[in-house]
Amino acid sequence: MDNRQQWQPLIDELNRRQSKAEAMGGEEKVARQHGRGRLTARERLELLFDPGTLHEIGALAGGNHPGGEPALAGDGVVGGTGAVHGRTVVALAEDFTVKGGSIGHANMAKRNRLVRLSLEQALPLVIILDGAGERASAGTERYPNTPNDLQLVADLKGQVPVVSMVMGPSAGHGALTGMFADFIIMREGAALFTAGPPLVEAALGIQTTPEELGSAHMHATQSGVVHNLAQSEQDAFAQARYFLSMLSPDVQSDSATSAIDHATSAQNCDALLDLIPPAGNTAYDMREVLRVLVDEQSLFELQPGFGTSLIAGLARIGGVPCMLIANQPAVLAGAITHQAAQKATHFIEVAQQFGLPLVMLLDNPGVMPGAQSERNGVLRAAGEMFLAQRRYRGRKVVVTLRKAFGFGSSVMGMNPWDRQAISIALPTVSLGGVPAIGGDAAARASADEAAQMQAVQAGAWVPADSMAFDRVVAPQALRRELITVLQRA
Repeated sequence: MDNRQQWQPLIDELNRRQSKAEAMGGEEKVARQHGRGRLTARERLELLFDPGTLHEIGALAGGNHPGGEPALAGDGVVGGTGAVHGRTVVALAEDFTVKGGSIGHANMAKRNRLVRLSLEQALPLVIILDGAGERASAGTERYPNTPNDLQLVADLKGQVPVVSMVMGPSAGHGALTGMFADFIIMREGAALFTAGPPLVEAALGIQTTPEELGSAHMHATQSGVVHNLAQSEQDAFAQARYFLSMLSPDVQSDSATSAIDHATSAQNCDALLDLIPPAGNTAYDMREVLRVLVDEQSLFELQPGFGTSLIAGLARIGGVPCMLIANQPAVLAGAITHQAAQKATHFIEVAQQFGLPLVMLLDNPGVMPGAQSERNGVLRAAGEMFLAQRRYRGRKVVVTLRKAFGFGSSVMGMNPWDRQAISIALPTVSLGGVPAIGGDAAARASADEAAQMQAVQAGAWVPADSMAFDRVVAPQALRRELITVLQRA
């Protein structure tokens, strides 16, 4: 028998095992997954990666149980490397068609290998969650110890971008692993919790549903556990791809802004004269201002349903990817609430960790006062936000549009000579420890004194005289000013 004849049975067996892995839980379970309106793990990886770039790792894991148990395709997880806008990314996707995506020993070993690959090779990681957590049988099996991927994902924090995607029910270990991510997307209809309804009933005697425990809407607007909602799987993967492209300055996105004509990118912004009322007590929508300042169609808001008095987002300005932190005067006059501060802190830290310029736009009456705000821990949250912006060491651009009072100005970076690449103001700014209008009682000021305070606070002239601002500019010149600073090497 020649070499080719000896090789053939081995190659046939390899192909058989590979085909079984690619079939996942089989036709019936794949159909059931589609019937729930959910894609399979492999279909999800194809959506995440550039076409034809998936390079699978560990396909045969789960196919040779030492105790003679039936083979499990991929042991409930599919993963490998692929390209996102041309940049190599590591991804793992829980496979609900195999044991409900639960985590057994071979599954854990594969997860660990993929996370370790991300850490050791400095590659972004995407975790796609759709599973039941630790497999009940894992405690009775005698596999060699496998390192805990929870520890490894924690080690990734700040080292490489990590995106978690909650695409179906996610509980226990898998859900906890996903919480270390820089960006967490949850599909409408998915559920996320530490323990599912059966465990809640056993432990607390309370009957509940997955939606009551951890619906997408609740986590996006109340708990703040997830950052963005997705209306569909396609929407979720489009968001993930765009986020990763913005954290990779050498990668161009699919949007039209990637081919921006920089020669015409510094146009005047006359529209800001209509959008921003000079009077500080008049509301307006900061989103409209941001759309004028950033490159066309590049604004991507982060955690829009949580801490809504502040906007966090990614965008390109003159082609430069930036992190935006902006007060929203249309909600609570832009006051800094505990939720707003928590959101800002997280994304300022993301900007710091991955070298994104930080653009902060101020228009707020201060940190939110009141008994409920204090019970919510606004002081601690605002303090952590201040620390995050103080520790930021990239290009920090601070723009004071109108009002900036008390600690609200400091947490937004409007501190003189505080490592700003530039500090800019519009002519109508109003500063102070408390607002002159409505702050009379707190300051115990007479009507005449209050009028004098307002005269001093209104306008950028006094702070500019003491170099509290580097430049005072007209609204229509603001985008050009931002581009000038951001495009500096």
